[in-house]
Amino acid sequence: MRRFEAIAVPHMDAAFNLARWLTRNEHDAEDVVQEAYLRAFKFIDGYRGGDARAWILTIVRRSCFTWLARNRPFELIAIADDDAEERFAATPDTETPDPETELLRRLDESTLNELIEALPPLFREIVILREIEELSYKEIAEILEVPIGTVMSRLARARQRLQESWRRHPVARIG
Repeated sequence: MRRFEAIAVPHMDAAFNLARWLTRNEHDAEDVVQEAYLRAFKFIDGYRGGDARAWILTIVRRSCFTWLARNRPFELIAIADDDAEERFAATPDTETPDPETELLRRLDESTLNELIEALPPLFREIVILREIEELSYKEIAEILEVPIGTVMSRLARARQRLQESWRRHPVARIG
């Protein structure tokens, strides 16, 4: 029990975050994380060390896709990877924003969250793992059980879709 607590419990926030983004529902995410943690507890003896966060997120990811297949099979689509390499350009915020700028930033953040939620699960998960959980390509490749090149390609395609959706979104065009 102590080993499980030391390995899995510190990553519960990341586990819930991933499940929440993949299921797009807090209550469903709680159920999925509970199921994933039960699986992790059951198989803790099989954990041989290494990156505990990657291990638990792999279990959460699998649990999410099992849950989605059972409850929302229409959301699971096959996505073919291509060599797209579009990336978002980030600009550093060096000044304290005025109220109007802060309002636009919050509007942008809300719009971005909406656009991420609209991505297919395979793209949504990769954006969450890289941009929100800040995992390395190697860690993501381990979790998704795919080559690093697939991670890079899928992330590029997800970012490209986000960028295209951003351009078409009415709120994003206001700013």
